[in-house]
Amino acid sequence: MSQPHRPTLVPYPGGGQLSAAAQVRRLVAFALQTGLPVALWRLPGTTHAQLCLSFSAEEALTGLPPNLEPGAPAGFAFFPFRDSDHNPALFLPANVFFDTKHAGQFWVNKTGPADFRLTELRQFLQAAPATASLLWHQSLQPAPATASPAEYAALVRRGLAAIEQGAVQKVVSSRAVRRNLPPGFDALLAFEELQARYPQAFVSLVSAPGAGTWLGATPEVLAEVTPEGIFRTMALAGTQPLTPGLTPQKAIWRQKEIEEQALVARYIVSCFKQLRLREYDEIGPRTVVAGELLHLRTDFAVHLRQVPFPSLGTDMLRLLHPTSAVGGMPRQAALDFLQQYEGYDRAYYSGFLGPVNLPQAGVARLFVNLRCMQLRPTEAILYAGTGLTIDSDPEREWEETELKLRTAGAVLDG
Repeated sequence: MSQPHRPTLVPYPGGGQLSAAAQVRRLVAFALQTGLPVALWRLPGTTHAQLCLSFSAEEALTGLPPNLEPGAPAGFAFFPFRDSDHNPALFLPANVFFDTKHAGQFWVNKTGPADFRLTELRQFLQAAPATASLLWHQSLQPAPATASPAEYAALVRRGLAAIEQGAVQKVVSSRAVRRNLPPGFDALLAFEELQARYPQAFVSLVSAPGAGTWLGATPEVLAEVTPEGIFRTMALAGTQPLTPGLTPQKAIWRQKEIEEQALVARYIVSCFKQLRLREYDEIGPRTVVAGELLHLRTDFAVHLRQVPFPSLGTDMLRLLHPTSAVGGMPRQAALDFLQQYEGYDRAYYSGFLGPVNLPQAGVARLFVNLRCMQLRPTEAILYAGTGLTIDSDPEREWEETELKLRTAGAVLDG
């Protein structure tokens, strides 16, 4: 937690009679009923969910990327694709941190308006009904425009023309889809279903005033800093369906996907060069499974204790976001293209999110917000994108977005 304050471990009121899921539900209900931001997540390869609750919505507002160095403030980062007044960059201070692995207790970090909020929380947890109502935070922005196959094909052709003219090397087009929520949809149960479906994904459910409520399962690391002092990031690009009988070892990639992934990897190397860093490990590209999809991935690592860059994680985060895997190259030219032609506001899709300086989560675990949806009272807004290179085909790009929409969309099938 943030210094000089030290977190205090306190018993969960009445927690002995409640399951871990019921304890999560009550903490979430408190946040929603008192207008506070809350984040729930499950790290890749683990089996226990974690929760961060902030005692002030105002303190969660920030315009700066989080500090990824040890001892920096603890909390949960939730950043948009583009920072703006209507999609604010958030860093949720970890006034309360709960880990389902250690149900029956939670950490309290007494900063800001903590004392009266903590008393209020304890009283709520004691008296809350077994099935507390959940009225999730809603975005005040209108639902984004959606694209028909013909409209998306036109966007892809426009992107290809920009590549042919030399305005960009690559651009990542995307689209939004609106789907009705099934009867009785429960976001917490959907979160549990995503955990079961995608054990190697970062599964998250974030709800905050101004930002609304977002649910997803992303495969892509943006920036990690481990307690052992290792910085990690990855280049993840190229997509094909995981069909029956196909294994990563048998996958065959087209030149389009190979070049798309190579551009992302080269962008990460260019970020290292901007910091004049030469000492990094590079492994890949290799084929990896992400849900029902295959991707090409290259992993990068820097041993921070062996190089004179104590702020490397924070510096790289500022250089990487938004990565060429979600925007394109050159970065500014690609972002300008998307601003002019994509036709809708991505909001927090293709932004980043994750815990920073929280117990048992490492120094920082930040992920690109892919395979996600925005939850509204009666519908979900799903998002998917594809990287365009000179070899792209409009029809195949549409099909790729359809495949990606199935990842999070599976929980809407009733």
